Amino acid sequence: LLGPPFAHQQMPRKMVYFGQTSCEQDTERYLDVVKYVFSCYKKEVPLVINTMGWVKGEGLLLLIDLIRLLSPSHIVQMDVYDWKAMAPLTPEHVRFSAGLHTKGKQQSKCKQLRADSMESWQYPEGEDMSAPQHKLLYIHPEFPRAGLAGEARVHSSILRDMSILGYLGDLQSPDIGAVLPLHSLVPYQVPFNAVAVRVIHTDVAPSNIMYAVNASWVGLCCIPEEVRCQTDGPVLLTQTPICDCLGFGIVRGVDMEKKLYHILTPVPPENLRLVNCLLLGNIAIPNCVLVGQQGIEGEIPYVTSDYNYSI
Repeated sequence: LLGPPFAHQQMPRKMVYFGQTSCEQDTERYLDVVKYVFSCYKKEVPLVINTMGWVKGEGLLLLIDLIRLLSPSHIVQMDVYDWKAMAPLTPEHVRFSAGLHTKGKQQSKCKQLRADSMESWQYPEGEDMSAPQHKLLYIHPEFPRAGLAGEARVHSSILRDMSILGYLGDLQSPDIGAVLPLHSLVPYQVPFNAVAVRVIHTDVAPSNIMYAVNASWVGLCCIPEEVRCQTDGPVLLTQTPICDCLGFGIVRGVDMEKKLYHILTPVPPENLRLVNCLLLGNIAIPNCVLVGQQGIEGEIPYVTSDYNYSI
């Protein structure tokens, strides 16, 4: 709660690498990931669920899916100043509203008690009236400009870069001294046939997979299946697995002759032994890591200005 997130990072108990900053393109996999992570919660301690800020259109429907899926005891709903588009997420509203992938309960008319046009509503037969209902805590801020989407996007991309840089800081020596550039750190050598590879967010032809993997940010994951390969690799997955992520790394280079990935990661060796899958998502290494490399004469590796910005 105190200080920005990149300043006090901790290894989560359960983590999945989704590979994108928005779940808009793959909401079904997002819900599957939430179910997978939530399944390890043993209810021994209170759990605070920090939902996304996407609450318009399909984002609101997805939020209703999440509430239905996770059955929280309390919901804290923070309204936005001068914006009344979102209804209060009362138990009744969530119960009867259709989500993106779930259906709401059907309201049924009971027999008319009076002859006039007044209609009263009741829960359908068999409905458990004692089912746990969340308590809604509704907060209405009194200051303008709260929750402006454009500013939030810029801030979140900066904070994301800071989190990646903070994570990579564990590669540095604990001694106070000069920060070593990534090209002067010794990477792990990982044989092609020891890990399966999957690009999450787009289709990449097998012939181009090494171009995609090289100089990329990867999730170091553990799939339950044993990685088997008749040749010396690489091993390519045809579907994106939902599996434990044990940390992250940078593929610093690919040795095509010796068939090795060169990977920099602060994940401890005892955890690296469990890693058998590299997931590549749509998360970029912060520009400053590549542009700010010291001691290089001439062209900086992986950095070019020869680029057509109209594409």
